[in-house]
Amino acid sequence: MNQHSMQEASIPNPALEPFSVLIGNWNTTGTHLLIPDTILHGRTTFEWLENGAFLMMRSEIDEPSIPSGIAIIGSDDSTKQYFMLYFDERGVSRKFEVTLRDNVWKWWRNVPRFSQRYQGTIVDGGNTIIGKGELSKDGSTWEKDLDLTYTRVE
Repeated sequence: MNQHSMQEASIPNPALEPFSVLIGNWNTTGTHLLIPDTILHGRTTFEWLENGAFLMMRSEIDEPSIPSGIAIIGSDDSTKQYFMLYFDERGVSRKFEVTLRDNVWKWWRNVPRFSQRYQGTIVDGGNTIIGKGELSKDGSTWEKDLDLTYTRVE
């Protein structure tokens, strides 16, 4: 196998085009239910992986109890669905379903004893994302989780 053949699939995935609004560096501020009266500060970057075949997200919060993580977003062209594979410094790995439509970015996972959902609304011409997270331990009652506001770094 030559170098060229190893790079043939390193091309933009047209299905991921709606996610291009996320590309760049972001400062984050937010809150978490388990750390009351604390404003969290951090950073998140979104960049194309393999020339746009996938989207990569890296995030960190300057609070030791909130893990730094990495995620890769990709698509299934036959079902028109998007998925995010997440991994963090604790060794936690999870698969989420993802959508981005009408300036609303959502991801969620429905599993017994620990379901999660997140919704980020993209405002200010694509320069701010206001996000709200929730979790459920019983599959029916939802409680507040990590809320983050992303502000694009110029």
